Amino acid sequence: MPSSVKNNPVFFLLPCCLCLALFSCNGDNARQSAASTAREGYFNSAGDIRLYYRIIGQGADTLVMLHGGPGMDSEYMIPDFEPLAQQYKLLFYDQRGGGRSSLPEDTSRLHMTDHLTDLDALRRHFGLEKLTLVAHSFGTALAANYAITHPGRVERMVFLGPVPPMREGFWERFGDAVNRRLTPADQAELARQYDAMIEGPDTRAACRKFWEIALKPRLAAGRKVSIIKGDCCAATTEAIRYGMGITNAITLESLGNWDYRPELPLVRAPTLILHGEEEAIPMDLVEEWAKLMPNATLVKVPRAAHFPYVERPDIAWPAIGEFLRE
Repeated sequence: MPSSVKNNPVFFLLPCCLCLALFSCNGDNARQSAASTAREGYFNSAGDIRLYYRIIGQGADTLVMLHGGPGMDSEYMIPDFEPLAQQYKLLFYDQRGGGRSSLPEDTSRLHMTDHLTDLDALRRHFGLEKLTLVAHSFGTALAANYAITHPGRVERMVFLGPVPPMREGFWERFGDAVNRRLTPADQAELARQYDAMIEGPDTRAACRKFWEIALKPRLAAGRKVSIIKGDCCAATTEAIRYGMGITNAITLESLGNWDYRPELPLVRAPTLILHGEEEAIPMDLVEEWAKLMPNATLVKVPRAAHFPYVERPDIAWPAIGEFLRE
């Protein structure tokens, strides 16, 4: 791993079991009913892909939560979204190639098109006609792709710390911003811990040390990493190594020179975008989402960076709550 983050796909992210057998003699309706009441379990996607899900909250409306990464899992999000779970049912799932979900032997099955297949498999498994998507970081690229390819299946979307809708200029500016916030010693240690996480004897210990450094430039000045309750290293050793070492690079490569701007005027779903004013992802690039999607609103969150829902809950939760009630 090079010391300069501008060449490190892993920074695209966020920084980013219980198997229930649902047998019934009554066919699909009974299976969907059982799945809707289970708090955690698995659902199947194309081929032999099995995806882990977890539900928190008791609300009547379901929000599908899309974590960042790629190669991460939902555990880094779940504890920090408990305020939203007081009014809504939150449906988290680990994207393929990470967490408790399948780690495909054939790494060509980690492309964005595969992630879109998985998201629609989730929709069908839970019998949801339309999805309300709450996406963080890389998850916003998945949400936007789904809204473009399945326009009739999206009710509304919330983007938190989104990546921009185009690649042009992003990696260079993002990498420069992150590097400015890390000392040379931090960058060297980050590289050492990444190598130890992928190849060393104690993957989880190296993972925790890695994120202690990697999260610092993703928070507003003066914020402590400890304000994030979620766990970036909760997965198994195999899943951490696979997600960070394989999924991240291959899924990002599958995006190519992405530019969603020509299709965005066709995305009619109401969309709320919250982006920290101190975020390393440039604000002017993120503004393109709001400029081009006809029903999108951008909220610029002061004293916040990549985790506005943690850094400024006083702004994030009221804004999200009002948007979802509209």
